[in-house]
Amino acid sequence: MATLDIPAPFKNPFRPGAGHMPPYLAGREEEQREFERLLDQEVILENMVLTGLRGVGKTVLLDTFKPLAISRGWLWVGTDLSESTSVTEQNLAIRLLADLAVISSSLVVGVREAKQVGFTKDPVRHPVSLDFANLMRLYEATPGLVADKVKTVLETVWERLKPSGKRGVVFAYDEAQNLADYPAKDQYPLSLLLDVFQSIQKKGVPFMLVLTGLPTLFSKLVEARTFAERMFRVVMLSKLSPADSREAVVKPIQAANCPVHFDPESVETICDHSGGYPYFIQFICREVYDVFIASSGTVTAVPVEAITRKLDTDFFTGRWARATDRQRELLMVMADLGKAEGEFTVQEIAARSAHLLPKGFSGSHANQMLASLCEAGLLYKNRHGRYSFAVPLFDRFIIRQLEQQIA
Repeated sequence: MATLDIPAPFKNPFRPGAGHMPPYLAGREEEQREFERLLDQEVILENMVLTGLRGVGKTVLLDTFKPLAISRGWLWVGTDLSESTSVTEQNLAIRLLADLAVISSSLVVGVREAKQVGFTKDPVRHPVSLDFANLMRLYEATPGLVADKVKTVLETVWERLKPSGKRGVVFAYDEAQNLADYPAKDQYPLSLLLDVFQSIQKKGVPFMLVLTGLPTLFSKLVEARTFAERMFRVVMLSKLSPADSREAVVKPIQAANCPVHFDPESVETICDHSGGYPYFIQFICREVYDVFIASSGTVTAVPVEAITRKLDTDFFTGRWARATDRQRELLMVMADLGKAEGEFTVQEIAARSAHLLPKGFSGSHANQMLASLCEAGLLYKNRHGRYSFAVPLFDRFIIRQLEQQIA
């Protein structure tokens, strides 16, 4: 690294965080083009599922979709889906209507007259709009099940929106892996969402779903309704290519006229230790700048060891703490397989554990523990019955824990 005169105050251009827009979005042009293709549909035949591990930039990319949609004549509504949204069908219905009301509240559908006090005063005329209160009145007045009520509201709003010339509405929901059905409670909010949108789209209502979530999302959609496989275009976000990773490091420095410039060796070091994951690139670059400026330029190389320790503390340790001692042994077996970004079978894990551990795992025992680790958010299971780490670079952290134990 080389240094220039450090201006005061200097703002670090790198912003690691949950969903924070990076100073430069690298390597997502193909995904943006795919979304633009879906926006060109006259009849909604495909919706989008945007999925990937934490730290690949799903939320950030979703944020870039909004101006693309608006520039093409679409309206945009949506939010993060919390667990409470998916508890009941009624909760999901209220969520949809509350989001829709953001754009429908400006639609005037009538006039309400209110009498004034006194015999000679004319009544006051108040415009009636499709705000949330009136959407709920329409919802409650519609006979049938929750799905029937929601469909009626959505179709009614579109009939009022259509004359405006808008092409349609994008319903964008982040953290959609929180959606679920609860047969034991006779509540099916996930199935409700799919049924409602499939039904209105078949009627030509251009309301499109964009769901963002962890890799378990699509399998949950298909499990709830098999037609979901044909209803969605799945876009899987992975790590950045080496070239895109370098751009994610270098471009913000150039744009912000930073006082620190990375030499090629430093750039490669950052790209290697980030694994190409956007969050880790932001994290490492921010730490490098803070360390360098705090040292007044006496640190001239990427402090890999110090940054790794901080990353372990800030990002990995909390997740590691969710696992029991026996579960950690299983995770160590998986990390030792050397398939960090690949998939593991129960048979592979059981066989490897017999070589590594004094007490290995049987296939049935491993299967039970893998299910628990999926519930803890450390692993995920794909539709083919194979398992993968749900946290990027988690295998490197696990290996470091193992090395510390041995030392």
